[in-house]
Amino acid sequence: MFTDFVVQPIFNLLVLIYALIPGHNFGLAIILFTIVIRLLMWPLVKKQLRQTKITRQLQPELKRIKKEAKGDRQREGQMMMELYKERGVNPFGAFPTLIVQMIVLIGLYMGLIKVIKDPNQIVQFAYGPLQNLPWMQHLAENIKAFDNSLFGVIDLSRAALNAQGTYIPALILVVLSAGIQFLTSRQLMPADKEARKLRHILKAAGDGKQADQAEVSAAVGRSMQYIIPFMVFFFTINLAAALSLYWFTGGVVAYFQQKKALEDDAEQLVEAAESDKPLKTERGSKISYSSTPEAEIVTTTTKQTHTKSSKKSKKKRR
Repeated sequence: MFTDFVVQPIFNLLVLIYALIPGHNFGLAIILFTIVIRLLMWPLVKKQLRQTKITRQLQPELKRIKKEAKGDRQREGQMMMELYKERGVNPFGAFPTLIVQMIVLIGLYMGLIKVIKDPNQIVQFAYGPLQNLPWMQHLAENIKAFDNSLFGVIDLSRAALNAQGTYIPALILVVLSAGIQFLTSRQLMPADKEARKLRHILKAAGDGKQADQAEVSAAVGRSMQYIIPFMVFFFTINLAAALSLYWFTGGVVAYFQQKKALEDDAEQLVEAAESDKPLKTERGSKISYSSTPEAEIVTTTTKQTHTKSSKKSKKKRR
């Protein structure tokens, strides 16, 4: 069932792109396929990023709750959940996007393995209508015409580390995949100069001081931006370069999607501050722009300008 409902549809979308693009380059087909998948996932990604943005904006209020609770864990947790509910934050909102990404990755991997082991599978594993396309009929007669490289430069069927040794072009793709993963993870990390590192928290806990669960979770999240890229590196270094190309292209598209989503939310906060109106989330909950330092600056500046203009007008009347 997984092959019929996941692997084959994903693989056939890739084959369709490959059969239709000029030049019929498999590497270019993977790049275009990845862009299409990321665009189709945009609604889920945008929703996830909005949740991340709101969570970042709530950091000052979470610190206030921590002070008010005065060490009462139960009260602190209850107040945090009430705040999340009020602002429309779902702590598990990222899971749907992650699940879809993993399904596509596994489906693509299983399809690529078929082609790497037997190039004829690009025709045989395709749906009937695709097999009737002119280029697919040509491949059925002469499978040697199948180009599984990236513009003739990188053999996408080879891994960075293989039986023949180290394949440098594939290794470069692996490094780029890990690098873009680091950039996308870091892009979502809130900037908190007062935040302690995980090892400092654990050291303090070892000295008998009780660790704050929220602070531990935040520290783990910051550590993951370094751990995940290493996991990507070691996961893809022994796999075909085609998968690294997919991961790298997806990471580049994700970086610009996140950048646009976060910039749009920042513009909404500034507009809300200038118009003196609260910003609404997708569920209708209101976010007070004054809870962020940037918004406080905008609000203060606006008020000061208004006060100065009022004083000048009074002087003129006198």
